[in-house]
Amino acid sequence: MIDFSGRRVMMVDTQVRPSDVTKFPIIEAMLSVQREAYVPDAAREAAYMGENLFLAPGRVLLEPRTFAKMLDALDITPTTRVLDVGCGLGGSTAVLARLAAHVTALEEDATLATEARRRLAAEASGGITLVTGPLAAGHPGGAPYDVIVIEGGVETVPDVLTEQLVDGGRIAALFMDRALGVVKIGHRAGGQIDWRFAFNASAPVLPGFVAARGFVL
Repeated sequence: MIDFSGRRVMMVDTQVRPSDVTKFPIIEAMLSVQREAYVPDAAREAAYMGENLFLAPGRVLLEPRTFAKMLDALDITPTTRVLDVGCGLGGSTAVLARLAAHVTALEEDATLATEARRRLAAEASGGITLVTGPLAAGHPGGAPYDVIVIEGGVETVPDVLTEQLVDGGRIAALFMDRALGVVKIGHRAGGQIDWRFAFNASAPVLPGFVAARGFVL
């Protein structure tokens, strides 16, 4: 029998806290959500490793350090409305739901979306609306949002997505340049996004977030 509870504590103590994430609500949420319930069944034993976990081709559950540092930088409170872009099997959504007033979980992969709905329901997570559609389009029907979290790499972030933020809202995105990436936090003010460096990380680029390539002779 695997002691997932013990592994959860070890994850927080060795991956989250040492990364300067010490806010109690984030620690409590990551200790409470059963991460092993939101990965493919064959990967349950690896659920608490300090690396991105494969969900589907080009899709991962972000490593605990990256996700926790995103949460820390976004300053989510019990009144925050969140759009979780690329929720995968629902692991990120389950954590966000413990921090925010409401989470709209967006997934375009039909198989992942079906499984996420089942797994989130089994965990009795409230305050969640799961919707399907292109990730890069966001979900205008639930806008505006106070916070948007993109659960994977990007090369560019479409305006149609950032326009769904309230003035003063925040968005976390992991900008990839080949194998290297940096997480930036965007702050919306006056209809513009001011991107600020947060930390280094890496993840596959999500569908719809690839930059257009210029023609080269």
